[in-house]
Amino acid sequence: MSKATPATRALAAAGVAFTVHTYDYDPDAESIGLQAASALGEDPARVLKTLMALVDGKPVCVVVPSDQEVSMKKLAAAAGGKAAQMMKPPEAERVTGFKVGGISPFGQRKPVWTVIEQSALTHDRVYINGGQRGLQVRLKPDDARGVLKAVVADVIA
Repeated sequence: MSKATPATRALAAAGVAFTVHTYDYDPDAESIGLQAASALGEDPARVLKTLMALVDGKPVCVVVPSDQEVSMKKLAAAAGGKAAQMMKPPEAERVTGFKVGGISPFGQRKPVWTVIEQSALTHDRVYINGGQRGLQVRLKPDDARGVLKAVVADVIA
């Protein structure tokens, strides 16, 4: 597994301190985020999942704890829109340049509006997908917010 991905290169170029962590990715897991947390031996609240949605038809990246679900209503409001829906996997892969299960908010093909669940910022360090299945980066949540120019909001159901 290569530890150099568009995501890790984007973090390095931004001067963000992070560490890389690998785990055995299970493509059949019911929840990829929860499986990652379990494999890493971490609290699911500190292992964040990256989801792609459409808000009023425009791509939005949303980063939430792996044990939580996104409220589409709250996400639409946080992104300044009226309606939100999850992006279909093939579209998410096309927009981001990453495979589902390895989608990172960092180093996507084109930067998109990003929302981070506010509870994620209560941790000293969090894990976020590093741009490859079975690869996570560990960093300060405020560094993630800064490099992504993300909006911080309550978006969990």
